[in-house]
Amino acid sequence: MDKLPRGFLKNPAHFAAFGFGSGCAPKAPGTAGTVIAVLMYLPLQYLPLTYYLAVIVLGFVVGVWLCSKASKALGVHDHGGIVWDEFVGYWITMIAAPAGWAWVIFGFVLFRIFDIWKPQPIRYFDKHVQGGFGIMVDDVWAGLYALLVLQGVNYLL
Repeated sequence: MDKLPRGFLKNPAHFAAFGFGSGCAPKAPGTAGTVIAVLMYLPLQYLPLTYYLAVIVLGFVVGVWLCSKASKALGVHDHGGIVWDEFVGYWITMIAAPAGWAWVIFGFVLFRIFDIWKPQPIRYFDKHVQGGFGIMVDDVWAGLYALLVLQGVNYLL
C-alpha cells in the first residue's frame, strides 16, 4: 500500500474511512476491513430488522462522506486502504441472516468473493462511478449479491 501522508489517520474521518486502522493492513486491506465489519456485526445482529436496516442506511450515508473526504485528501479514487465500504457491504450481506457462526463466516466468504470478482454491474460501478458514492456503491452491490446467495442457501436448507 502507498505510504499515507503524515498525520493522515489523526483525522477522525480518515481513521473511520480506513476501517479504524484495518485498511492499513499490508496485505488484503479489504479482507482486514471485512473482519472488522464482522466484529461490528456481532452486536448489530441482535437489533430488530428495522433498526438494523437503519444502521445500514446511516452507514451508507456516512460512508459516502467519509470515503469522499479520505479519497480527496489522498488524491486517489478508491485507495485500497479505504474500507468503510466493506463494512456496509458485509452488513448488507447479513440482513436477516440465520444465527450462528457458520452463517457469519459464510457471509464473510460470499461478500469477499463478490467484492473481489466484481460481476456486472459491480464492475461497471467500480470503473465508472466516482467519488464517495462510487467507492460505496460497488460494495453495496457485492453485498446484495452475497445476500441473495446466502438467503438462497438458507431457503434450500
